[in-house]
Amino acid sequence: TDKTETLEYRIQRVVEDGTNRIGDLEFRLVELEGGDVSTLGETTTLGGDFNTSTPDDGGNTTRPVTELAVGEQVDFDRANTALADGDHQSAADQFSAFTTTYPGSPLEPEAHLRRGQALEGLSQNTGAARAYLEAYSSNPTGPVAAESLFRLGMALGKLDQVNEACVTLGEVSYRHPGSPFVGQADAEMARLNCS
Repeated sequence: TDKTETLEYRIQRVVEDGTNRIGDLEFRLVELEGGDVSTLGETTTLGGDFNTSTPDDGGNTTRPVTELAVGEQVDFDRANTALADGDHQSAADQFSAFTTTYPGSPLEPEAHLRRGQALEGLSQNTGAARAYLEAYSSNPTGPVAAESLFRLGMALGKLDQVNEACVTLGEVSYRHPGSPFVGQADAEMARLNCS
């Protein structure tokens, strides 16, 4: 019981620290954009506040299957094609519409990530950083989390937020060891002369 309580406490501290860091990044991005920081809501808790597993008959936990809405995959693929074809404005608009039309979609983190890439292609680095942050915040353990965190760090570097970029890039290897983006994050940290 003592070990369980100790682990629970440590996990809670990691969640609080991660949530605070994401909140700080959101604040800084709004500040960089010249937006009104008083309109910022409360940062979503890292990892979410909901239980994503349900016990089955054997006592094991299983993740519920999320089905895509009609047309959801088609809309996502259309936006992805625009991005691949280099039509960054169309891709950014379509991915933005996708996240509005299909909130809570399992494709939402990747839609934010790809919207960030489209905005980066338009040299809108502040918007790209915000999109990458949304991609990471929406699922910090998902399949595109490491890439989102890496690209957020790169975008912060382009915005001359070198300290924040170094911290963010350093988190890639800490939170996602074994990811192919760890090497890229390390290379970007070297380029930025992170200590």
